[in-house]
Amino acid sequence: MLNYIWFGMILISVVVGTITGNIDAVTEAAITMAKTAVEIAISLIGIMALWLGTMKIADESGLIQIIARGLRPITIRLFPDVPDDHPAIGSIVLNMAANILGLGNAATPLGLKAMEELQELNSKKDTATNAMCTFLAINTSSVQIILPATVVGLMGAASNQIFITTIIATGLSTAAAVIAVKTLEKMDRFNVDREVQDD
Repeated sequence: MLNYIWFGMILISVVVGTITGNIDAVTEAAITMAKTAVEIAISLIGIMALWLGTMKIADESGLIQIIARGLRPITIRLFPDVPDDHPAIGSIVLNMAANILGLGNAATPLGLKAMEELQELNSKKDTATNAMCTFLAINTSSVQIILPATVVGLMGAASNQIFITTIIATGLSTAAAVIAVKTLEKMDRFNVDREVQDD
């Protein structure tokens, strides 16, 4: 579906650019954005390699298990379907920590790893589990205690003025996300486990 959407947007851009006589601007923008996409992808490789390596070291040293045990009272309520000793809990905890610290780029590979590990527990591979939906809701709403570097870079010293409001806003958004996902998972319409039993 996304392929059709992107193709439609490109086609409309070319048609409108040709009609308005701005096809040169469309071509230049396409080349510039292609270059920017490559630069962003290459810059993220280093960050992803660093944090995936750090996660591997933390896993091998037992640090993830220690952190996971410390947050067990929270994770056991949020993810009751995931065993305490499963690697997914460690990845989820690290992802949440990266988001809290404003390390959005670092949180991405950790989030992908967490989803990959949660998929191992999924008996219905083409449908997201309750744990996956809960993790996605928490990840996208993400409480921020430290502002992202991009925000600080754009706002400079003025970023201090939104520190408290950012914590409040992201805290409320995370609470709303958790309440919503926990409410929806109790409804028959979204109860995957019941559907699997019925089959």
